[in-house]
Amino acid sequence: MIAHSVDDPFYYLHNFQQVLDWIELRYADLLDDQEQAFISRFRQQPQAARALLVRMVMRKGLLFRPSKLDYAEIGSTPTALAPLLTEGWVVDDSPLSLEQLFQLLRKDELASGFADQLERPRAAKGELLAQLQSLELQPRPLQEWLPGFAEPIIELRLQALCDRLRLLFFGNLYQDWSEFVLADLGLLRYEQVAFSDDSRALRKRSDIDVALALHQCAELLEQGVALEQVVEHIECLDSDNPWLLRRRSRLLYQLGQHSERLADWQLALRIYPRSQHPQARIRHVRVLERSEQWSAAFELASQIARQPANGLEVQALARMLPRLQRKLGGPPQPRRAKPQVCLVELQLPAELAALGVEQAVQLHLGQGGGQVHYVENSLFNSLFGLLCWEAIFAPLPGAFFHPFQSAPQDLHDAEFHGRRSALFARCLGQLDDGSYRQTIRRHFISKQGLQSPFVYWQVLSEELLEQALACLPAAHLKSCFERLLEDIQANRSGMPDLIQFWPEQQRYRMIEVKGPGDRLQDSQLRWIEFCAGHGLPVEVCHVQWAP
Repeated sequence: MIAHSVDDPFYYLHNFQQVLDWIELRYADLLDDQEQAFISRFRQQPQAARALLVRMVMRKGLLFRPSKLDYAEIGSTPTALAPLLTEGWVVDDSPLSLEQLFQLLRKDELASGFADQLERPRAAKGELLAQLQSLELQPRPLQEWLPGFAEPIIELRLQALCDRLRLLFFGNLYQDWSEFVLADLGLLRYEQVAFSDDSRALRKRSDIDVALALHQCAELLEQGVALEQVVEHIECLDSDNPWLLRRRSRLLYQLGQHSERLADWQLALRIYPRSQHPQARIRHVRVLERSEQWSAAFELASQIARQPANGLEVQALARMLPRLQRKLGGPPQPRRAKPQVCLVELQLPAELAALGVEQAVQLHLGQGGGQVHYVENSLFNSLFGLLCWEAIFAPLPGAFFHPFQSAPQDLHDAEFHGRRSALFARCLGQLDDGSYRQTIRRHFISKQGLQSPFVYWQVLSEELLEQALACLPAAHLKSCFERLLEDIQANRSGMPDLIQFWPEQQRYRMIEVKGPGDRLQDSQLRWIEFCAGHGLPVEVCHVQWAP
């Protein structure tokens, strides 16, 4: 896709036209008659009319005063509006509610226009609205509200259509037209991946309807609509599109969490079995337990334990099953042995608390020698992302379908690793023959600043990179990278906060820091247990502040 310089006054129009061309090329079979007609008719309009329409599409809201649509490159707004009115893409006689009128007009215009109906025309604008709201006035066109008003109110009638086109292009509705501007300015840069003919997120017309419906359900949830109502909407949605199914599962999981917070166990038990979210099965067991359905909880937990899907389930079941057995009157179960981890107790000056506990420990440890970095999840993820760049951004069918993707769309699918197993094996093989350092350094330079689901460019300095390559054994890196690939969504977080390097001795240690009253999270426990079991030096540091 050609990037248009923001120095071109019509850059936004060129970008919009490129989206239409892209959609027409790749999604022609999914377009309905209205969408096809719009794309065809849009090209035939005068440049000023096309530019003004795109300006309105990219602005917030659907109602505009022509005087607020003043753009130097477009020229006369009434002239540019005329073809859009003829096409019916905008209208100038829509019924307006009183509230919409107050959003669009100035106080003096309103006070003058409603002078006969206002008891206190000099009151604040909010009070003027309150005076008129008491009259329960019905929506009507502007000229019926204020006969002879100097300019019309323009309503954009294409927003729903343009949202569908945006959905087709991005595959979602959280990305918008600003992506082009950010890319043109160089603020966001993406890897350029070759697109195959069948690389598209939405594969049939019903996918569009399901995607829009899921987006609407998410908005209803944010607006506080009754959970039961949102659940009913989602339960009516079905698709064989893996990406849409993942979105549906994620939304159902969020609804289940809301139900738990409301202690609506019945609704939560209705929701969780319908979600394929990685944590849904464990939450299902937890709800059965909290609602004191011990037998059902134990039966489901035992079923999951026979074939756990991920480390999170293994960890949670190790706690749940003994507890449920006790509830059912079974014999006490031995607790799972905790990994042997070195514990460090520190008492630091209270004035360091303002730095934050991690930075305070970083400062303290640095005084004893070695180079200490606050990296948390950034370092190992970044090294993995740089080494495996080609595998992650491989142009597999369906993985990439527009030029503003920071990650393949199947990143969190169970098949992500399997579809690229040979590519990842080749990348990780470099850890065996020693060539990994050269590859990581090459990608650190050649891919600098490109969006990635793993690389933290703002954290990964050249100094940190070189210390890591000097001190981290290849075998340790390989173990961590293989664990990442087992479950990317779960295992890319929970890594220790600090890492300390001794470059001269080519050694290191990782430190998880906990302040007063803080405790290890489950994802952190899993990483610490993994490190302890694979010989990676890790410590847990408990901090107290000196009085």
